Amino acid sequence: MRFYLTTHKRHWVRLTDKPLFLKSEHFVKAVRLDPAQGPYAVDSGGFSELQRHGCWTRSERQYVDDLRRIWECVGPFDWAAPQDWMCEPIMIHGGTVGGQHFVGTHLSIAEHQRRTVANYLELRELAPDLPIVPVLQGWELPAYERCVALYERAGVDLAKEPTVGLGSVCRRQATREAVAIVTTLAGYGIRLHGFGFKTIGLERVGHLMASADSAAWSYHARRRPPMLGHTHRNCANCLPYALRWRTRVLDRMPQWQQPALDAAA
Repeated sequence: MRFYLTTHKRHWVRLTDKPLFLKSEHFVKAVRLDPAQGPYAVDSGGFSELQRHGCWTRSERQYVDDLRRIWECVGPFDWAAPQDWMCEPIMIHGGTVGGQHFVGTHLSIAEHQRRTVANYLELRELAPDLPIVPVLQGWELPAYERCVALYERAGVDLAKEPTVGLGSVCRRQATREAVAIVTTLAGYGIRLHGFGFKTIGLERVGHLMASADSAAWSYHARRRPPMLGHTHRNCANCLPYALRWRTRVLDRMPQWQQPALDAAA
């Protein structure tokens, strides 16, 4: 399993050879981009887009143009997420949770899934040369299976894709329901990427996924004193802390998972 560190610090790509996961918008805003020293993947920023606007404010063509600039200036990325539509109830209905306000899309899960698949097909048509991956969206297991069927009807065999994102699971990854979703989809031969996974989720289903990303290191650091010798208030934006956290997480994984983790980490 390849384990990406999620960060908004785009310059980290020149400082480490460990896998990084960054939003496309963090690259787009830069006048100068640094070449990557290691593997990285690109997030479309869908969570923020739908949270703030209830829709996508960038067209597919704009997104493809952004990805091409990243590819040419930073270097080839492992893959990029499409402009998918998350299916969490708060994303659909709107409201406030954890101090974050969501405007809500006020659409159905089925419509979110339809738009997710349609966007992937459009991006693939616009940029067949870029490794843009399909993403499965849903809420309960039957909805995810319906999303698989949508891709199948569109001619996309998810079992043949090198990576398939799994959306709308990160906030409940340790639940029995989420474990059932991952287990079932992995059983179809789908190589899943887990968005926003934390340590407990990785411990339970990490062996079933091809890759995962996590920003939990920053949350962890924000609530602790800085590393010895560091002068900042905390290490929530600190690469040495993030790398040390990543090593600890991988070391804590069950021993029978260690060979797979070490081989691709």
